[in-house]
Amino acid sequence: MRDIRIRAHTLTCAAGVGLAELRTALWSRMSGLRKNDFPYSGLDTWIGRVAAVDEFRWTGVNREWESRNNALAAVGIEQDGFISELNSAALEFGANRVGVVIGSSTASIGQTELAYRELDSDGRLPVRFRHANVHNPHSQAAFVAYYTGLCGPTMTISTACSSSAKVFATAARWLSMDIVDAVLVGGVDSLCLSVLHGFHSLELISSSPCCPFDRRRNGINIGEAAGFALIVRAAAAPTDSIRCSGYGETSDAHHMSHPHPEGLGAEQAMRAALVRANISPEQVGYINLHGTASRVNDAVETQAVARLFTSATKISSTKAWTGHALGSAGIVEATIAMEALKENRIPGTLNLDEPDESLSFPVQQTNVDYPLQHVMSNSFGFGGNNCCLIFSNGQTH
Repeated sequence: MRDIRIRAHTLTCAAGVGLAELRTALWSRMSGLRKNDFPYSGLDTWIGRVAAVDEFRWTGVNREWESRNNALAAVGIEQDGFISELNSAALEFGANRVGVVIGSSTASIGQTELAYRELDSDGRLPVRFRHANVHNPHSQAAFVAYYTGLCGPTMTISTACSSSAKVFATAARWLSMDIVDAVLVGGVDSLCLSVLHGFHSLELISSSPCCPFDRRRNGINIGEAAGFALIVRAAAAPTDSIRCSGYGETSDAHHMSHPHPEGLGAEQAMRAALVRANISPEQVGYINLHGTASRVNDAVETQAVARLFTSATKISSTKAWTGHALGSAGIVEATIAMEALKENRIPGTLNLDEPDESLSFPVQQTNVDYPLQHVMSNSFGFGGNNCCLIFSNGQTH
């Protein structure tokens, strides 16, 4: 696979606004989950809510983009000097040579929910909600392109929980085919009633903080997040920048919502990522698991991992810090994997107090310092939409 690099990245989630707050939460083991207080939802659960989004104010022409999802994107992209990096890339390559690929599973459906609450007597949307750019599945990437002024090809990917992992694979292909010279990739998904109550209808929501891989686990907590990365060819990045060294994508289509019972699609995605990265399983020091805390998904993922890796590879889930951020989960966990790689420090698994002894692979409970050259991030979505990413130390070849 061609040498492509992460020139800059940022993340805003329930565990922190920007990377500094995220690191503090990770290494001090402070969860960002809170008791559900989302408007109009009375579900007995915990959520990963980004409070800063509630303080965002829309003004002027920007109001045509108004939605919680777009507000979350705006808050997130302004962190860690990321906008400055984008402006530099636009000057260096030309705004039309910087692509935009954003993953989202709900786009701005939360705004549509609000609009339907205020239909007039004839069943029409009030004027203030008649924004075609918001009420469509491409809202997220279109808004990010508008907000950043980037004019290259723009795409929204919606493959459930793997959406913002697959953006890295798309960026790699665009760069290898010389479609663009840089790609802004990201994932943005915000809390909304459709998601909260939809997962509740599937009996997947936990009434307590989620506990991945624990024998007591009984479901997931929903979160929201906005993460972004600027991906370029090696020549346009610092020599010590993180490499996006491998990716694997599969679609096993076993079931609409349940994973393959043996995790075959997940295993194939991991194998494909290893082949592209040209490394062996033994060289992967850490895997950030999909690890949702549902009984079936956790069991199946450890089966797939056990067929490929030895106990020398550390594995953990970080969803008890952030909640399951759905379409943005991929970039949330890719970012955490990159932070682990940079720090040579692995986050354990919050709330894993009583490990499930029936699982096929031991899961790291506590944070641990550990030398890392290659890390992996797993994202497995509904319908068998699987994506596995590998990131490597910039000096590793």
